[in-house]
Amino acid sequence: MKPAPQRSPSHPSAGSARADSPAAALLLDAFRDAAGRDAGRLFFAPGRVNLLGAHLDYNGGPVLPAAVDRGTLIAAARRDHGRIVLRSTLDARHLDVPFASLPEASQGAWFDYPLGVLVDLRAELRDVLGAKGGLELYFGGDLPIGAGLSSSASICVGTAFALDGLLGLDLVRSRLVQAALAAERGFVGVQCGIMDPYAVGFARSGALLWLECKEATYEHVPFDSERLVIGVADSGVRRELARGEFNRRVAECAAAYAALADGAVGSSCLADVPYELFAARAASMDPVCARRARHVVEEVARARAARAALERGDTSGFGAAMFACHQSLRDLFEVSTPELDLLVEAAAEVDGVLGSRLVGAGFGGATVVLLERGAEADLERHVGARYAELTGRAPRIDFFRPDGGPREVPLRG
Repeated sequence: MKPAPQRSPSHPSAGSARADSPAAALLLDAFRDAAGRDAGRLFFAPGRVNLLGAHLDYNGGPVLPAAVDRGTLIAAARRDHGRIVLRSTLDARHLDVPFASLPEASQGAWFDYPLGVLVDLRAELRDVLGAKGGLELYFGGDLPIGAGLSSSASICVGTAFALDGLLGLDLVRSRLVQAALAAERGFVGVQCGIMDPYAVGFARSGALLWLECKEATYEHVPFDSERLVIGVADSGVRRELARGEFNRRVAECAAAYAALADGAVGSSCLADVPYELFAARAASMDPVCARRARHVVEEVARARAARAALERGDTSGFGAAMFACHQSLRDLFEVSTPELDLLVEAAAEVDGVLGSRLVGAGFGGATVVLLERGAEADLERHVGARYAELTGRAPRIDFFRPDGGPREVPLRG
């Protein structure tokens, strides 16, 4: 999906989760033009950004993401034509098929993500829709695409919540999140961990989500939105290599764990491996797998220490952990780029910036910045100038608050 042109505000905003927002107006108009009638309901699901615990979700470690107050909007209506219609304001491709003949394999288009959710929830949908029931779902929003903000999880979780709300399925939240995860893993084929749909589906306003990925347990960690701001600086470098290289990192981490598992009694994943065991065996491991394992075992300790720092009010200590994480992603996990490194280095030069690192799979995309409120303009000015000087283009920089998660957006009138 290609992102629609968006402004780059100098302060956090409520984003698209309002019926009167520009993104919502665009979507509702598009629905009316294509369907010949108004949408019945409007739903929103946020994106997410992970502050610490980089590449730990599929390795069973802890992560510390926040949902962000921009995301995916879904205009939805129930029909009696027996068809499933999926359209987007961001991509001309669409799907229009009989509900009884949903594709069983991905189609190589943006709508594979909501389609995967429909396939996973097909039994529940059939009970409600019957033989003649149909659905029209139109997607829009204002989440920057390809910047490491998990637009795919936003779409998948949003689809699951929209279906539940529109049809009165009354499914528990964990079932909806699992449907979103099944769409990405089983239908689209991304070997992702549980972090993205959990971070979107279980978000709470004013808090980060502490998620133990092996046990799938979570807690909410307070985030001082009056003092702190989350920034995202998009390098403009699209992540063409991200999926293949991401899956390669998953395989390398699996190989690293296989080389260490016999010495880690009671372990079930790479994040369980004690640092002492890794250090004793590192020299005998495949060098690439050893670098991946070092990042994982050190990042586990770093994430736990950073959470403790945040909870005692040591935001500088938390930020230092973010900078250390980026260095590890650059040198050990090898997923950074010169552009991402430049964004982190430039952010570190701005007063009020506490920490920064690349986000998402890497190989392009964006960096996340934790900064004190009031430093936004200085960050935009300095990072923009430094980046333009060396690359010839300006980065897009957005600022966010932690969001409260998927919900229905009331329609006026």
